[in-house]
Amino acid sequence: MVRRPVAWVAAIVLFVEAIGIALLNWFLGVVVDRQDMSLAGLDSDMMSVSSKVGGLVFGLYFAVCGVAALLVAVRDRAPGLFGRILLISAAVVHGLLGAFTVGLVGWGAFVFMMVALGLIVFTLLAFDRGAGPADAAPGDGAGGKDGTGGTNGDTNGGTGGSPITAPPTPSAS
Repeated sequence: MVRRPVAWVAAIVLFVEAIGIALLNWFLGVVVDRQDMSLAGLDSDMMSVSSKVGGLVFGLYFAVCGVAALLVAVRDRAPGLFGRILLISAAVVHGLLGAFTVGLVGWGAFVFMMVALGLIVFTLLAFDRGAGPADAAPGDGAGGKDGTGGTNGDTNGGTGGSPITAPPTPSAS
């Protein structure tokens, strides 16, 4: 199977990004601090500190997302609710960062962001949680009357859902 190696690669990419984004923002904070300049009257010390703190927080976020992907790779099963939310939010962040980096940094950074986005999305989809009791046979007690895992309240012998009737058509008067 290819899903475990992809989850491993996604975790490694997220860890590398965590370190990279933290170091980049730390470097930018040092540059702002050494220039001792103001941007629209803002204090340069405040900009330096907020760049460093923002980089550490964003790096920590990517590291936690990397841990979620790593757990998926090690356990070889879908992430839990919290891990799934983390990985979905990381995918959204990579989509947005890709859109910004294409104009600011260039196509190389865009391609990297899209590869990272693809790895995260593949990790989410390859370990889909939907393949559970619905795949069980209808007679083994896992499914309802219709054999799909749910009870539709049908009375037609379990051959499908309840019949659908069209709503009455409105009159023109």
